Amino acid sequence: QDPALLLKQEGAPMISVALSTAECDGKGVVALRGELDTADAASVAAALAVVAASQPEIIVDLSCLEFIDSSGVAALARGRKLARHAGGDLLLAAPQQQVLRVLVLTRLIEVFSVHASVDQAAGNGRSSWPAAGSPVVLAVT
Repeated sequence: QDPALLLKQEGAPMISVALSTAECDGKGVVALRGELDTADAASVAAALAVVAASQPEIIVDLSCLEFIDSSGVAALARGRKLARHAGGDLLLAAPQQQVLRVLVLTRLIEVFSVHASVDQAAGNGRSSWPAAGSPVVLAVT
């Protein structure tokens, strides 16, 4: 069942972020759109838990996520922990500059497997983008 639909049926509609699910090469793909902050972090974590229970290999598509705060990052970390506990992993794909900046500043870029696209994450789940040890250049404004 679609985790977003499940959450809405349980009375927890999301405020700032839209969540949709799909499948790509046997992996669950969770696409986030909008802003992932404290208002929706618990709902996103719950949705990732639902996905991890049935498809422990999860790709989170961040291409349309414009903002993430510490509670949003914590939701992704909880999802990763659950996926790993189920024998899989949670991979991040296509983060926008603002989201990538948060991952770099929190040093989570070194923890999560981050990929340039969902297709890259699905086809080569262990190689990160940028390559491990490569410098990440961000324009700070």
